[in-house]
Amino acid sequence: MTGQDTVEVERKYEVEQGAPLPELAMLAGVDRVGAPEEEDLDAVYFDTGDLTLAAQGITLRRRSGGDDAGWHLKLPLGPGERREMTEPVGSDPDSAPERLRRLVLVHTRDRVLVPVAQLSTRRTVLSLYGPANTVLADFCDDRVDARTFLGTPESSSWREWEIELVDGRPDLLDAADTLLAGSGQHPAALPSKLARALGASYPDTPAPPPKPTRKGPASAVLMAYMHALLQALKTHDPGVREDLPDAVHQLRVAARSMRSALATYGKLTDLTVARSLREELKWLAGAVGAARDTEVILQRLRDMIGAEPTELLVGPVQQRIEEHLGARHHDARAAGLAALDSDRYFRLLDSLDSFVTNPPLSDRARKPAGKCVADRVAADRSRLKHAVDAVDGAQEGAPADAALHEVRKSAKRLRYAAEAAAAIHGKRARRLARAAEHVQQVLGEHQDSLVTREVLRDLGATAPSEGANGFSYGRLHALEQQRGSDSRAQFLLAWAQFRPKSLRRK
Repeated sequence: MTGQDTVEVERKYEVEQGAPLPELAMLAGVDRVGAPEEEDLDAVYFDTGDLTLAAQGITLRRRSGGDDAGWHLKLPLGPGERREMTEPVGSDPDSAPERLRRLVLVHTRDRVLVPVAQLSTRRTVLSLYGPANTVLADFCDDRVDARTFLGTPESSSWREWEIELVDGRPDLLDAADTLLAGSGQHPAALPSKLARALGASYPDTPAPPPKPTRKGPASAVLMAYMHALLQALKTHDPGVREDLPDAVHQLRVAARSMRSALATYGKLTDLTVARSLREELKWLAGAVGAARDTEVILQRLRDMIGAEPTELLVGPVQQRIEEHLGARHHDARAAGLAALDSDRYFRLLDSLDSFVTNPPLSDRARKPAGKCVADRVAADRSRLKHAVDAVDGAQEGAPADAALHEVRKSAKRLRYAAEAAAAIHGKRARRLARAAEHVQQVLGEHQDSLVTREVLRDLGATAPSEGANGFSYGRLHALEQQRGSDSRAQFLLAWAQFRPKSLRRK
């Protein structure tokens, strides 16, 4: 079996041992039911000793038998939907393939994976066919014998049905629910065979923090925001490792948002803990995000070169840029992946888990959220205004660029503060967040222009020593300098139009 990724969409049903098979041909859209096919499957499930993966709804197993023998990793995507990745069994059958182990490191960290259960399944498969002989779904009648290995070993047996979509639509599963309910079969209460095998040992899904209210404690706003962002970070970690589009950007946004929220609302917690988390989140965002920054600048230069007249590109301009930034991107990605494999990252995750489950709250955290949160957002809005005022007094060149960068950072902090406040302040907070984000994006263009100019200056300066011509780099630098000036003008316009209403303090 070669490694592959699929999206699994299925329903499971609790069934009595002697229940007759349902009349599957009665399902809307099903033209016929295929002949039964028998399979003997054996699967060993792996997890940490404290069932870290199970607590996240993740399963990792090594299966033999059937047409998909090998290692299977299933990551939850939504109700009844999971991303399934498969890899062949290597030379050591008790060691999960490196790719699958790395995809769950955000949860397992430096803990060892051990066998936690073994399931032997006698499976009868009936394919459900639609028009043009299309397989809509597979119906599986499973008789399971399970053994667990944690604590005192236990055994159990049961029967269950499963319908997994192949080329059918999700409404086929809804129709199956209705058909089976008529004969007393209902969707399984537990999410997987492993959950049923482990029984009382199967961990509960961590409860989300309380929903914030205006009259409730201010800490609820911070904790709900931090909880959501930590889940986002964990969700995008595998994507960064797999180099999926936008994954680095989304993980960095999660890290930066948490860091910013801890700055705005830090007085609601132990300040020493908040400062430590902010420093580590800054490190993470920088380590992982450097590759993304290089990608942005490379695409920016590709677009500029593509718009240039051919006669103004003297020498192998694009080749030198590709080689220079390609090497930088390679090194930055390697450093980012090393950071995700490091003990420092694992301890940061431990600290964040501890923070959201047992927050070190201060006395201020008990204050009513409506006014307390509005005050914190107002302070960040004032911070942004002071940063803008400093731009007017800054000299042209590096001082002005540094002042604009401070405005960008202040706008970003206000944006994240308002996003967190939206849980209780609704539309006003969301409008404020959008207005701050617009300022941030305009000045992000200005910052990208500065970094791009540095690259062009370096390439132009070294061109003669490498037998190249520096003319085109100088021209591109001038064009980029004009783009920087344009972005500053756009910022001034954006600030002149920055009039979102303040949050109500009552």
